[in-house]
Amino acid sequence: MRLFFTRVALALMVAGTAYAPSYAAVVSFGSGGNQFNMEFVTVGNAGNTADNTGSPNPAGAVGYTYDIGKFEVSEDMITKYNANFGAANNLVITKDNRGVNKPATSVSWNEAARFVNWLNTSTGNQAAYKFTTTGVNDDIALWVSGDPGYDASNPYRNCLAKYVLPSYNEWYKAAYYDPITSAYYDYTTGSDIAPTAVSSGTGTGANGNNEAVYLQDYFQVPADVNQAGGLSPYGVMGLGGNVYELEESSFNLLNSSSSSIRGVRGGYWRSWSDSQLLSSSRSNNYAWREESANGFRVASVTPSAPPAVPEPSMMVIGTLFGLGGLMAKRQMKK
Repeated sequence: MRLFFTRVALALMVAGTAYAPSYAAVVSFGSGGNQFNMEFVTVGNAGNTADNTGSPNPAGAVGYTYDIGKFEVSEDMITKYNANFGAANNLVITKDNRGVNKPATSVSWNEAARFVNWLNTSTGNQAAYKFTTTGVNDDIALWVSGDPGYDASNPYRNCLAKYVLPSYNEWYKAAYYDPITSAYYDYTTGSDIAPTAVSSGTGTGANGNNEAVYLQDYFQVPADVNQAGGLSPYGVMGLGGNVYELEESSFNLLNSSSSSIRGVRGGYWRSWSDSQLLSSSRSNNYAWREESANGFRVASVTPSAPPAVPEPSMMVIGTLFGLGGLMAKRQMKK
């Protein structure tokens, strides 16, 4: 439980004010009968402070506004990716087959990255992830200095890309941060109280918004992506429960090796305890491993120029000018 009185004081400051989630856009991908829509929610409050009580610690601080998929990627989206692109390029993504509106599971991180790259290239944007081999489940390569869009702070992601897998900070903020009180909740439904377990729902039933798809029996399947439980304070569905979701980030947060295990979080429909839904719970998975409990969602960012790094020669010139100026000042004092 977080600092109760702090939460109350902040809530009183904004009493009578209701946060209205900002639905950024519904974006269409593909063509003809293989077109599908993806709805995005805006996550604002750029420059928010990090949470120091969850996992990893700290987490959730994001210095820019971005959008995130309101729903998990569905089986139908993967099927239409295959029809639009995968089948013609030997990059077919395999998945479980539970229903068109079920979350796409048994999709590896590598395959999810292929899907995200197609979202970019099919809309005239830069691919987010660098592949140098042809297997659909091959590991990525790291972006390196000299590659357009290289960002030394994150060699996984090309900073000129628009669609990406959410980083651990982007996912965490969309899930646990309250844009009204600037505080973090323990659960993704805007509550410090464990959500009620349901097999499906939209957070509008008798339990209110505080419900999630977990504690289901062995024979149960995940809920449809638009029936995946209550919304986060930003209006994102199913971040807790239904399926574990892939982070872009490596589990060690360094993004320094293409073979590093990746972070996954949020719990799934058969989670045996609400503890797996907590902000303090984070798990991991190999980038090539296809797990029937794992799904993913897409984030949308504003493409940006790589961080400016002064050329060594310019750094030397700047240092010489600085030393020259300092010497001139000393001579003037004499």
